Amino acid sequence: MPDKVKEELEEKEELKLEEAFEELDKIAAKLEDRETSLEDSFLLYQKGMELLKHCSSRLDTVEKKILQLNEDGSFSEF
Repeated sequence: MPDKVKEELEEKEELKLEEAFEELDKIAAKLEDRETSLEDSFLLYQKGMELLKHCSSRLDTVEKKILQLNEDGSFSEF
């Protein structure tokens, strides 16, 4: 994995969900652009998949907290 992509992925760990979804929208637009080279498309796809994993993980965490809240009526960290 190129160093630049690796650095960007590490920065995504701190990314808020809203920011991640905005970045995914930008990536999708670039992938749809016929001017984007095949090489850039592969890098964008990889970056998008990592962002998607990040979002999925964050959403799973939120879902678990909500489910935990619904079970006993109070909020507690897990």
